[in-house]
Amino acid sequence: MTDQPPPPTPPSGPGEPGPSDPTVSYGSSGPAGDMPSEVRPGVPPAGPPPGWDPAQGGWGPPPPGWTFPPTGGYPPGPGPYGAQPWYPGQPVGWYPPGYGFDPNDPLVTPRGAGLAGWFARCGGALRRGWRQLVPLMLLTQVLPAAVLSVIALGIDPTAKWDAQIGADPTPALPDTFAADLAGLLVVAIGGSLLVGLVQAVGWAAGSWVITQQASGQPGSLDVALRYGLRRALGLWGWTLLISVIAGIGFCCCVLPGIYLTFALSMAGPVYLFERHNPIGRSFRMFHDRLGLLLGRVALVALAVVVVNVVTNVLEGAGTTAIGTDPLTSPGTAVAAVAVIGVTAALALPAHLAQLIGLLVTYAEQRAHEAPVNTAVLAAELG
Repeated sequence: MTDQPPPPTPPSGPGEPGPSDPTVSYGSSGPAGDMPSEVRPGVPPAGPPPGWDPAQGGWGPPPPGWTFPPTGGYPPGPGPYGAQPWYPGQPVGWYPPGYGFDPNDPLVTPRGAGLAGWFARCGGALRRGWRQLVPLMLLTQVLPAAVLSVIALGIDPTAKWDAQIGADPTPALPDTFAADLAGLLVVAIGGSLLVGLVQAVGWAAGSWVITQQASGQPGSLDVALRYGLRRALGLWGWTLLISVIAGIGFCCCVLPGIYLTFALSMAGPVYLFERHNPIGRSFRMFHDRLGLLLGRVALVALAVVVVNVVTNVLEGAGTTAIGTDPLTSPGTAVAAVAVIGVTAALALPAHLAQLIGLLVTYAEQRAHEAPVNTAVLAAELG
């Protein structure tokens, strides 16, 4: 605070408006729409801003070459910084690497994508890998099943039993019934175990091919087979245990068997990717997202059942038409082997649907638990 009076207001210079002069409106137009030609000395005359069209009462078209965002950086201007480059940021839908969530992931169906997203990723896996998956499934799924069918047809004792019963109509079992039945069971059980081991090689190798190709890496057939051989034994053991559990359920009643089959459907992928507690993890996935997993696995099961029923009917009709014991002569034997081979090859779509459908379903379940992408799954698979 001071007792001195305030300084007097300095007088206005010539041509300058004083504090008591009327306010000058800059940028206002006169009656004819023209801007005042002069407001104060040294100040350029006011005019409309660039791009302003008085005739339209608004902004006119941008000047030639004008774009947004600027592609060559901001135009040069005064000041110590001058022109600055343009940083448009990342495109829409971009996520930082390693974040684990990408709506455009080729293998992991994101939450909310629905059945259409699941089908799209199944189709993409087939388009990318059919050149490797088809020979892989033919070698590890179709061929072992066809060989086992030919062996079973060769030792099938029903034709001999029918001949003995026709010769001796007394109601008694054939003399060799016990030995023939034991031999048939040994071949069926032992052959199924060996076929299951070979099929485990195919499931592991096919999972590796699908995951590698989805991550942008080459998935060659020879490397896939080596990976399948390395992981087949463990996968085969868990598959046997799961088959026993589901078989007990079917022996108790049909519905418990169906429930156990669906609840344990994720055990194979869980073992390949996570390597621990496949049965418990599969049950947890099934119960945490019952409707989603039930729908996906039901589609896979429907495709497998329909294809297998059709091929079994065709194989039975073809071998029956050849004769009750077609392997007794070379001609009928060749025909029977050809029928079995063709019908086994027709089951190829079922093997592909089971492999791809269950793997894509597992990836979707993982996305519902935590952010995950194909790169993470490929690293887990090894």
